[in-house]
Amino acid sequence: MLAATSTRGLPARRVVTPVLLALIFLVSLPAVTARIYASDEVLYFSFLRSVWFDHDLSFENEYQWFYDHGVSSTPGFHETYLERTTETGLRINFGTIGCALLWAPFYAVGDLVARGLHAAGRNVAVDGYSRPYVVAVAYGSALYGFLSVLLSAAIVRHIARWWPALAIEDGLAALIVWLGTPLLFYMYVAPPMAHATSAFAVAAFLLCWLRVRETWSVRGMALLGALAAVLAMVREQDAFFVVAPAIDFLWTLTRRRDVAPVQAISGAIVGAIVAGIVYLPQAWAYIVLNGHVGPSHLVARKMTWSAPHALEVLVSPEHGFFVWTPLAFIAALGLVALAWRLAPEARIVLVGLTAAMALQVYVGGSVESWTVAGAFGQRRFVATTAVLTVGMAAVLAIGAEPRWRRWTTTAVVVLAIWWNIALMVQFGAGWMDRQRLNLRAVAYNTFVAVPRALPGLAWRYLSDRSSFYQSRRAVTP
Repeated sequence: MLAATSTRGLPARRVVTPVLLALIFLVSLPAVTARIYASDEVLYFSFLRSVWFDHDLSFENEYQWFYDHGVSSTPGFHETYLERTTETGLRINFGTIGCALLWAPFYAVGDLVARGLHAAGRNVAVDGYSRPYVVAVAYGSALYGFLSVLLSAAIVRHIARWWPALAIEDGLAALIVWLGTPLLFYMYVAPPMAHATSAFAVAAFLLCWLRVRETWSVRGMALLGALAAVLAMVREQDAFFVVAPAIDFLWTLTRRRDVAPVQAISGAIVGAIVAGIVYLPQAWAYIVLNGHVGPSHLVARKMTWSAPHALEVLVSPEHGFFVWTPLAFIAALGLVALAWRLAPEARIVLVGLTAAMALQVYVGGSVESWTVAGAFGQRRFVATTAVLTVGMAAVLAIGAEPRWRRWTTTAVVVLAIWWNIALMVQFGAGWMDRQRLNLRAVAYNTFVAVPRALPGLAWRYLSDRSSFYQSRRAVTP
């Protein structure tokens, strides 16, 4: 077991810096796909468009527009969203308002662009649906995803105070998780989904906790409470990340002598009050839509709180997180190994992060739709980007120790990243069954078919983007 150690003897350079990460992001911006494609994207986008233009939460006109324009024109979409109503007689929306709030500044820019182009005589509608609005949301979401990468690296640097070897790997670990997990898909292929924004909200919350925990000051707890409310408003499942600082806070009250209990408790009360105030937009949305503060009863009926699918959501050969995303398994091993290298007083942070990760598994295994069939990967785990980055940094730091062969770690990580990218190619090109993984077929495509076709597919992605991510039927490469 190691406490804080010196970085002397380790490479005196950072492999990837925030500046280099920013350059990579800027160069990759042309790869962002600006369109509304899936039902979930329609739900989150409709929140923003309805409040901005109609000043209400009646989504019937938004749903009808997307249905009429072929975005979501299936009978299932019509039956669920244009025939059913909520407890208050409005159209159903299973999304939350948090993405709309975070996208609003970008949407405002899109509105100004649309109005400017329209005034200049261009054929651009000022209706909330035209291309400037969709582009604004897509690029805003991609930016939030990138900020989650930077914040995740900052979290690693903060934890490195207890094991400095981590500090050398922060940027590289963040880059690897960016490329090797579904975050990449939801930043570039389907950015109007909530997941890139979710990764940002969670990373900001966790970094705030790590800084606030030094003193648990009233001001710090107020900010932490505000970010906790944002978590719950972006995606309800993300609210479970609150368990990390909650465990740490209780440990502080019972074990730490450098923090005054009265100050800490006062801060917690203020934080709870601020959280309630910041959460008011979501509370209002729930009451308007459902007649009470909380999700629709249709959502509650989909939950089995004994989590019968908790193991499957990780290791199912057809739907498991570790099968879709092997890098997540590697990072999980890193979290376990990190426990033996942190000082005892620092392990409570790792306990909190692990508990938050475990709750995501628990919730994911409790949902009736645990397979998330039809989506790319176990998308509900994109929120764990920051936690995976910590685990990945530990893997890299341990792999750099003299007793290990660095090339072995590099080879495993490169293979995991390629698996993720190749699955994105197959998913987007329709080369696989999007309802489940067929490991034999997917493995063949990953290591044989995709490398052969990659140059042509890359050009097609840049020149004919709309030809990807279309039919759900698998085609032969």
